[in-house]
Amino acid sequence: MSAFTEATSGAVSVPGAGADLLAALLDGMDAALCAFDADGTITHWNREAERILGWSAAEAVGRRGFEGWAARSADAEETLGRLMRAMKGPGRQVHEFVLLRKDGGRVLVRSQAAGVRGADGSPAGVYCAFSEVHVQLDLERSVALSEALFEDASWGVVLVDADLRPAMVNAHAARAFGTGRTALLGRPLGDVVVHGAEELEAALQHVLAEGTPPAPAEVWVTLRTASEERRRCWRSGFLLLASPMAEEPVPLGVAWLFQDVTEERLAAREADRLRFRWSQLHRAGAAAAECEDPVEAATVLLDFALAGFADHALVDRPAGERRLTRALATPAGAAPGPSSPVVGGGIPLRYGPRHPALQAWDRVGTVRASAGRTAEVWAEAHQWPGDAAHALCAVLRSRGRTLGVLTFLRAACRAPFEREDVAHAEAVASRVAALLDLGDTA
Repeated sequence: MSAFTEATSGAVSVPGAGADLLAALLDGMDAALCAFDADGTITHWNREAERILGWSAAEAVGRRGFEGWAARSADAEETLGRLMRAMKGPGRQVHEFVLLRKDGGRVLVRSQAAGVRGADGSPAGVYCAFSEVHVQLDLERSVALSEALFEDASWGVVLVDADLRPAMVNAHAARAFGTGRTALLGRPLGDVVVHGAEELEAALQHVLAEGTPPAPAEVWVTLRTASEERRRCWRSGFLLLASPMAEEPVPLGVAWLFQDVTEERLAAREADRLRFRWSQLHRAGAAAAECEDPVEAATVLLDFALAGFADHALVDRPAGERRLTRALATPAGAAPGPSSPVVGGGIPLRYGPRHPALQAWDRVGTVRASAGRTAEVWAEAHQWPGDAAHALCAVLRSRGRTLGVLTFLRAACRAPFEREDVAHAEAVASRVAALLDLGDTA
């Protein structure tokens, strides 16, 4: 065994076995590797070097440098000199140079060369690991892309392991979750996602089992933060990560990329809702115009207005100072039906002083109210249908006079009335008030 071989493989008591072990290690490397002794003679040449250049170890080992075979004569001495300078220089030195394939082709390689010391500490040679430049550039681009995604990306990136727990989280994703980048690592998604965690985990399991889906998906989630719960819509893409080192693809996890599209989705939903509601009002106006009786026309308007908006509609008319009577109502109970005049509706309703209908009357404005946990008791106390849990009361105004109160009611299974619902309720109330005023003067 040469002094250089001893320096690179270590001192062993059985030289033959040590050389075989060194050869097996070198041939198993993914990078091309060659080594030179102190005179520049090649002592090692692995299989990856043979694959890239076509020259076998038997053809390479024992040659001095690359001249006459693996490099042009004009370049060979300079190339060897640059590599051998690493023998006495500190650390690793990176070089790029052109080598010749056995078939005559040229290949640009990037190398890392470092000196090797003998047992006495004196320079014993140089080892050189090299690869084709485009392969190295591909690797560097992959590393740069990974770093950019986890530092500067304008969308969230989360690497989820095979156990469906975040393994890496970029800064944008951490802000979206409302936590620090390390706070999510190793924790179940359900710790920070109140609603929607099951859908996310199902999507991740599908990717692990079936592979990358063909298109992004939109997932609504409710996030738990220190002060509140936030509902967000995330447009999500999922990529299956598999190890390139195994003979068979081994799933490493899933790369989950997402963007917050909540504002766009809410705006689109609101636009669709407004389009439907104003379309209903247009149809209601056309249908009401065919009614000879103004009160019947008012009931037609209410029937159109209820679609997709509320479960019940009630019209209360005045019967003295701060006293109201029920004039129109949808059927109470399980059976739905159109609004109709209330038979025997002349008896004043027993509304308390804080009743939402009376509040709307006093304010000459719209009032919203919702029940607590005891919705049935709340509905009975307000003399509304038993399934009522949310109310919106709008005054009926025509020619400067208050003609009554229109109340829309929703069941507990539906969302409370929002500020966006007020405009629609007031638009319906103005039309109903005009028809009731017309009926009063007829």
